[in-house]
Amino acid sequence: MKPLTVVGPSISQAFFEQTVLALTKSELVEEVLVVSQGPVDLKIPKSRILIGGSLASHGTLSQILSEINTKYIFFLPKAQQISIEPKALERFLEIAESTKAGLVYSEFYDENERGKTLHPLNDYQPGSVRDDFDFGAMILSSVPAIRKALKKYGDIPAVKFAGLYDLRLKISIDYPIYHLKEPLYAVTRANEPSRREKLFAYLDPQNQAIQKEMETVFTDYLKKIEAYLPSNLKGVDETHEFFPVEASVVIPVRDRRETIAEAVRSALSQETDFPFNVIVVDNHSTDGTTLILSDLSGQFSNLKHVVPKRTDLGIGGCWNEALQHEACGRYAVQLDSDDLYSSTRSLQKMVDMLHQERYAMVIGSYTLVDFRLKEIPPGLIDHANGPIRMVTIMHYASTGSVPRGLSTQASCVKSGFSM
Repeated sequence: MKPLTVVGPSISQAFFEQTVLALTKSELVEEVLVVSQGPVDLKIPKSRILIGGSLASHGTLSQILSEINTKYIFFLPKAQQISIEPKALERFLEIAESTKAGLVYSEFYDENERGKTLHPLNDYQPGSVRDDFDFGAMILSSVPAIRKALKKYGDIPAVKFAGLYDLRLKISIDYPIYHLKEPLYAVTRANEPSRREKLFAYLDPQNQAIQKEMETVFTDYLKKIEAYLPSNLKGVDETHEFFPVEASVVIPVRDRRETIAEAVRSALSQETDFPFNVIVVDNHSTDGTTLILSDLSGQFSNLKHVVPKRTDLGIGGCWNEALQHEACGRYAVQLDSDDLYSSTRSLQKMVDMLHQERYAMVIGSYTLVDFRLKEIPPGLIDHANGPIRMVTIMHYASTGSVPRGLSTQASCVKSGFSM
């Protein structure tokens, strides 16, 4: 018995059929299962059609697991043109065997008419729980690890979209997920959605069912690793702690010389009946942003220009710098370095809401615009569908992980270039 079963979606595209054909020529591949919603005239050796729904559905994954006998599954999540490096399958298997990993993924190349560009991926860590974590176009999974994870933590739930996500989370509890830092294949991308479209896909009402499934699967995972905190919402207790101002607009920034001055001036132009300041955490910019901020802080006494001592901080670390700063107010208000407030009363409205209802956090809406402030798709982002990402942020704020003051997001317009 050979060690690999390759599983991929329907091969309606000719280029993907070539990818599958190349895989069948490997002596390591026992069989290729092609998931299709209907019959396909398949003329590839060692291949057969599996009639089913999405590759990520409970029904399809359960059928695959019931029919294969190999030690590993090689998942091709999307129908893409993939050029496999020599001995790539051998390398995947070598790593899987030596590390006892439940899942192995590798770096790859993006390929186009101009040549190949390395596409590095992030390491998988205990906090890498996003449903859209990038594993690339080829993922090797251990069948024994899958079977043991499902036996211990329960079968894949009756989902249409979140089956692979559920499987990955359950495997990760007891088995390493190994990032092979070698490019073992190349992907030729065609008709890919833009980065901005991907970023805001979770807000599309058509994706609401997908988001609900992902949230259900993730909640179940938190319970299984004993990290779930049941909802116990309550109003924020009034504190008598002294704060230098009522609110601080916090702007983390690195290398945004084109937009930082406008963002700062927008924050400073707010009209309020309470004192406020603007804290800009400059994460060691190298493009002239620091000089711009130094000049502005000399003009405005309520602008605090903070350069952290540490050089290894991400955006979260910069936020912590502002929240722990002696100048931070009772309320911390998020404004990105490429954002503008939609009016001079935005800050007043948010703080008024926090006062009135004892909220831990207020989330505003924003409109995506270009450099000329002309609205661009998807336009208004109002979070009306209650996406999981916003639920998560509100949860953290309400459980007290914000160390000083409270947090609020801004009503603003957002420059499209950064998306």
